[in-house]
Amino acid sequence: MNKYCLITLLYIGSLLTASAQLEYRVEAQATAASGDHAPLWLNANKYGLSSLDKTNGYLRAGLFNPLRNDSARLDWGYGVDVAVAGGFTSTLVVQQAYVEGRWLKGRLTLGSKEYPMELKNQQLSSGSQTFGVNARPVPQLRLALPDYWTFANGWLGIKGHIAYGMQTDDHWQQDFAKNENRYTKHTLLHTKAGYLKIGPKNITVELGVEMACQFGGKSWLLVPEQGYQWVESSQGPSAFLHALIPGGSDVTEDVYKNAEGNQLGSWMARLNLDYPKWNLGLYVDHYFEDHSSMYFLGYGGYGEGDNWNNRKKLSFFVYEPRDMMLGAELQLKQFPWLRTVLLEYLYTKYQSGPVYHDHTPYSNVQVSGRDNYYNHHIYTGWQHWGQVMGNPLYRSPLYNADGSIEVKNNRFQAWHLGLEGQPLPTVGYRFLLTYQDGLGTYLTPYVPRQYNLSMMAEATWAFADGWQARAALALDKGRLYGDNQGVQLTIVKSGLLTR
Repeated sequence: MNKYCLITLLYIGSLLTASAQLEYRVEAQATAASGDHAPLWLNANKYGLSSLDKTNGYLRAGLFNPLRNDSARLDWGYGVDVAVAGGFTSTLVVQQAYVEGRWLKGRLTLGSKEYPMELKNQQLSSGSQTFGVNARPVPQLRLALPDYWTFANGWLGIKGHIAYGMQTDDHWQQDFAKNENRYTKHTLLHTKAGYLKIGPKNITVELGVEMACQFGGKSWLLVPEQGYQWVESSQGPSAFLHALIPGGSDVTEDVYKNAEGNQLGSWMARLNLDYPKWNLGLYVDHYFEDHSSMYFLGYGGYGEGDNWNNRKKLSFFVYEPRDMMLGAELQLKQFPWLRTVLLEYLYTKYQSGPVYHDHTPYSNVQVSGRDNYYNHHIYTGWQHWGQVMGNPLYRSPLYNADGSIEVKNNRFQAWHLGLEGQPLPTVGYRFLLTYQDGLGTYLTPYVPRQYNLSMMAEATWAFADGWQARAALALDKGRLYGDNQGVQLTIVKSGLLTR
C-alpha cells in the first residue's frame, strides 16, 4: 500500500469523523542482542513487526477511529498504523491500514488489520497453530461476527468470519530465494472460522474450527529435467470456490488428486470454569493439512486392475489422533502478584505417520502420511514475510541461511510456561519459558535431534498521561535457534484526540 492510499484513508476519516474521538498511539522500540539472532521471544508473536537481526528497532505511529459498541445499528471506523524500521525485512512497514463498518453484530473490514487469537491468552500462549499472531497482517476483505451472538438465554453463542485477501511479500520472497529456491508471487489467501459456545455464564464449552487456503498466483518451481520455471495456478471463479469448499486439484498433479491450493486448519475446543476467586481454562488445538489429519480417516475401498483408481466400496484406514496442543490457563482473581499461570504442551511428530504412497494398482488402501506441516509443494507454506502465520515454534523460514522458504523444523514436542502479574498498580510483569525437542522434517530430519530452551522476562511501567515503558531480557540456548541473549526496550504514548 503506497502513500497515496494512506493519504486517502486519512482524508476520508477527516471528512466523516466530525464528532469522533480518535485514538492515537506512538511507539519506539530498540533491541540489542548477541549470538546468532535476536532471541525467540523478543521476535515472535508480534504480528510480524519484529526482526531476527541482533540490532534492530522501529518508530511507530497509529491513528484509530474504533467501532463503538453502543446501541447504534450502523457504525464505521478506520485505522492507520505505520512504522519506520531498521534491521527489518523492509524499512517502511504499513502494519495496519483498514476501513470497517458494523451493522448490528456483523462487521465488514477492508485492509490490513491485526486480529487476536481465539480461545487462547494473547500475552502468554505460545500461539495458535492456524491463526496466530506471529506474522504481518494480510490485506483482505473480511466479513465477521466478531463477538458471540447469544441465544437461549445466553446458553448458546456463535461467532466466526470469512475472508479473501492477497499476501504482500512478493519482493521479499524473490530477494530471499534469489531465484535459487522456490518462491511465489501474487498468492491469494482465503480464511474462515466458526466458533460455538455452550453453557451458563460460569461453566462454558467453546468449540471451533479454523481453516485457510493459499491459492492462485504463480510459483517459481524446479521442474524435473527443465530447471526452474514459472508455473501459474488457477485464479478464476473455480479457484475461489475450491478455496472456500476444498476441491479440484493443483496444476502440477496428474493421477493423484489433492484439493487445490495449500489447505490447512485446526480443530479447537476450550472448557471454562469461572468462579469468584479463580478461573480455569482447559483447551486443545489440533492442526490438520488434509483429510488424514482432519478426520483421522483414509479411504481404503479402491478397486483392482483397470479400476485401481476408482472407489468401489466403503472402507477406511484410521489414523491416530496424536498431534495437538494441550493447554491449561489458571487466573487468580485476588492475587495480583501472580494473576495468571499458563502451561502448554505441543506435539507434532506424528503427522499421520512416516509412510506416504497413496493407493496403487497393487494396494487399494490410501495411506497419506508425512503431512509436512506448514510446507507445500507449490506454495512457500504457511508464512508471510518469512514468519510463520501460526505458532512460532514451527521454525520460521526467516531463520534459513540457504534462502529456502520452508519450515525446516515441523516435527517436535515442546513445553511452554507463561506467568504474569501486577504487584503494584503501575507495575506489571510477564515471564515465558519454553523447552523444545526438534526432529526437523520427515524429508530432512535433524541428526542428531536438536533441543532448545527459550526464556523471556518482561516488566512494564505505566505513567501518567498515557505513557508506558517496557523492558525485556531474553535468551535462547540450543541448536534450534542458536545461543542468543538480548534486551528490548519499548516506550509507548497513547491517548485520545477529540474533534
